[in-house]
Amino acid sequence: MDCTKDYCVRDLDLAPSGERKIDWVSRFMPVLQSIRKDFEGKKPFKGVKIATTLHLEMKTAFLLLTLKAAGAEVSAAASNPLSTQDDVVAALAKSGVKVYAVRGESREEYYENMHKALDIGPNIIIDDGADMISTVMRERKELIDGIWGASEETTTGVIRLRAMEKDGVLKFPIIAVNDSYTKYLFDNRYGTGQSTWDGIIRTTNLLVAGKNVVVVGYGWCGRGIAMRAKGLGATVIVVEVDPIRALEARMDGFLVTNMGEAAKIGDIFVTSTGDINCIRREHFEVMKDGVIMANAGHFDVEISKPDLEALAVEINEVRPNIREYKLADGRRLYLLADGRLVNLAAADGHPAEIMDMSFALQAKAAEYIKDNHNKLKPKVYVLPREIDEMVARIKLVSMGVEIDELTEEQKNYLESWEHGT
Repeated sequence: MDCTKDYCVRDLDLAPSGERKIDWVSRFMPVLQSIRKDFEGKKPFKGVKIATTLHLEMKTAFLLLTLKAAGAEVSAAASNPLSTQDDVVAALAKSGVKVYAVRGESREEYYENMHKALDIGPNIIIDDGADMISTVMRERKELIDGIWGASEETTTGVIRLRAMEKDGVLKFPIIAVNDSYTKYLFDNRYGTGQSTWDGIIRTTNLLVAGKNVVVVGYGWCGRGIAMRAKGLGATVIVVEVDPIRALEARMDGFLVTNMGEAAKIGDIFVTSTGDINCIRREHFEVMKDGVIMANAGHFDVEISKPDLEALAVEINEVRPNIREYKLADGRRLYLLADGRLVNLAAADGHPAEIMDMSFALQAKAAEYIKDNHNKLKPKVYVLPREIDEMVARIKLVSMGVEIDELTEEQKNYLESWEHGT
């Protein structure tokens, strides 16, 4: 382990590999490249301290280096112990980011490293899952007065933060980046859809076509997972508790049922709800031999590991990122990536072209907090629509896509109430 007051990484000598990874993905992130070029000239974060808890892989690294190029002092800790890429964090340390993360770190090390990242005394927090924000509220209250605001990347995190707002415990404004159109319509659907199956297929080397795939949760992430499973030739079964989402899934052409019935027929199960114990003991008890389970939600709580361990008579690591639970009747159930985010723990996460938009929004959210924190209350906000549209327009240009603009006549027509039939 290589540790100083400014970083703690597995091996600083891994940096050249991480630098090559960052260079590769940056070539496919034109929106963030455009923002970085603007930031390098203006230095909007000169003298600003930004603490982050994010998945420390190559796309995230390009965001952190963009913030540093804008003049910020940047610190980083991991938002998931199994999503850290050790060569990438070594490259960040070499580049002057204060980074504290090692792949596979324990729960104690996870929070210890988060506290180290917070020790810079941040003005802005960029979070993924709201762990850093909630840690400040519980354990680092001395930092609150210096924090202008924070942004949150995930659905799970936004749910937690809205609960904090409802309970009146938020002490600074939050930008729910996850709720921007150019985030959830693309990152959650196309990013999660592709990267989840990338993780499952890389890990198992098994065929998806012809299998019954149970998708638990039909939010934007679940929609993407189901869509890609269908494209791979699976029969898709959706489990939902929301009647409107369940109806939408059925009209999208998927089978819809409850978990009790789905557990009996599924071959592959993928959770994406943000809630606890979606697959639990009574479901394991009726599953087929050889079932594969993976989680695409932020925390490792959606598939009950305590119930699996209680039922198992033998537990084996049969391949990297595949744990086999052998039950008393001889059935074997397989859990991928220890129930953590399978797309990051067992693969490289979302494609660069997707994270280009999400991280462009994070960069602009930080700038928005800096420029507007004196006017914002301790509430959860969404970025202004014009920032969303700016990101979309830059992305379209990079893809060689041209769109129309309204004529003055059309604008007047849409803004008028006087035109009749």
